[in-house]
Amino acid sequence: MASLPYRIEIDRGVCMGSGVCTVYAPGTFGIDDDTKSTVVDPAGDPLEQIEAAAAGCPTGAISVVRLPSRQLGN
Repeated sequence: MASLPYRIEIDRGVCMGSGVCTVYAPGTFGIDDDTKSTVVDPAGDPLEQIEAAAAGCPTGAISVVRLPSRQLGN
């Protein structure tokens, strides 16, 4: 599997479990037993949807970090 050009970070201390991320990117995000957002598949949706989920997070708990090409494992 090729390395992704980004990584997804969730600040679980800030996440309130609203589930907005699962609406924007249901293939990437889920809500766990602690009612917090979790990444179920970092490549589960197009990057644009994942970034929309991060932008739509009401607490700003989700970040999408684009990686420099040297960190991609190529």
